[in-house]
Amino acid sequence: NYHKDDSARIGKGVSIGYNSFIGKKVTVGDGCKIQNNVSLYRGVTLEDEVFCGPSAVFTNVYNPRAFVDRKHELRETLIKRGASIGANATIVCGVTIGEYAMVGAGALVKYDVIPHSIVAGMPARQIGWACRCGMTLTVTDGVSVCGYCGNEYAIKDDNLVALYESK
Repeated sequence: NYHKDDSARIGKGVSIGYNSFIGKKVTVGDGCKIQNNVSLYRGVTLEDEVFCGPSAVFTNVYNPRAFVDRKHELRETLIKRGASIGANATIVCGVTIGEYAMVGAGALVKYDVIPHSIVAGMPARQIGWACRCGMTLTVTDGVSVCGYCGNEYAIKDDNLVALYESK
């Protein structure tokens, strides 16, 4: 039991939880998992294989007022492939969350999140790095090997770059 506007595009193999809302012109990519009570308003795009935890919140106008029409001020939000949004996280409009990034439960995301980073807090700040498989990485001397799946990474220009991914 969820509501989807007819203009929304939903990919293949998407799971949508109870009491969720998918608004006008929202795009949800293939293989996404949207848990209970998630609202995706106009301007939100989820690329493939994004996870949205229970009660995650996405805004689409930065400074709303009930008595001021600001629909023309909509700011788009992009959640890139494989990212995970934790339960009760709030994503303020206009940000991009990078590939395979992880947003902690209850976080307030006001700024772009770089690929593979783990962010948490209010406002959200980077606290670590995540493998493509979702496990936390330990980076030593600028390199890391995931103990779970064997993917290899290096830090280059303050970003985590895949050297080898086992798929």
